[in-house]
Amino acid sequence: MPENSSEEKTLREKFHEIIFEADTKYGTYFDVALMISIVASIVAVSLESVESFDTKYHTQLVFVEWFFTLLFTVEYLLRLYITRNSVDYATSFFGVVDLLAIIPTYLSLFIPGAQSFLIIRALRLLRVFRVFKLTRYVGEATILGTAILQSRSRIVVFLTTVTVLSFISGAGMYLVEGPTSGFTSIPQSVYWAIVTLTSTGYGDTVPATALGKGLAVFIMVMGYSLIIVPTGIISTELIKAGDFSTRACMECSKEGHDYNAKHCKHCGTKL
Repeated sequence: MPENSSEEKTLREKFHEIIFEADTKYGTYFDVALMISIVASIVAVSLESVESFDTKYHTQLVFVEWFFTLLFTVEYLLRLYITRNSVDYATSFFGVVDLLAIIPTYLSLFIPGAQSFLIIRALRLLRVFRVFKLTRYVGEATILGTAILQSRSRIVVFLTTVTVLSFISGAGMYLVEGPTSGFTSIPQSVYWAIVTLTSTGYGDTVPATALGKGLAVFIMVMGYSLIIVPTGIISTELIKAGDFSTRACMECSKEGHDYNAKHCKHCGTKL
């Protein structure tokens, strides 16, 4: 989107600071107002699903629904306008969520009942991190996300190992106990092994023989032991990860930059 004048650019930057960041007074006000609006719209949609309440206040609920839809539409268009690369924002997680939050109301004009999908606005409450634009909250959330992303390959290996162990344990329990104890098939036995391994223990299927109980104890102990593995993996990456500021890039609107960063680490634009 081309810049027509330095005045427009300055105005754009001010809007970007208010809408995408909350380090300033007006940015905090905007995010708090946004949170209140999202909660109010979710409450309205929820009340509309209550038949007795909807029968009595249907007109008012429809008005509230359209009011918030138009409000969020204006907000979405503003976000597209002030982001230099609008496609990056539109295809980002929050960009997609913002779009999905307004589409159902418009679809309801053609598809009756489509407005019930407005509950997806609850996803926008994830922006609560922006209200508490304190390093303690947003910074730690960014670091945690980075640590999980960096350790994804080891987590995949861990989950694969757990899955293999569950199949082996389930197959073993099927051979030991058999259909008489409720282990009617290997899939059923694997289901029991996963439930036991995760310490959920529904109790719908239990071993009856001594050997089966011994195997069950082994699986339970193994489950407790496995709990610490992903914690250790992520903790290692958390130690490596640094602290981040909450500045958002005007080009791609992404956050998570170092405090001394001069350029966006995602697109290279000067911060």
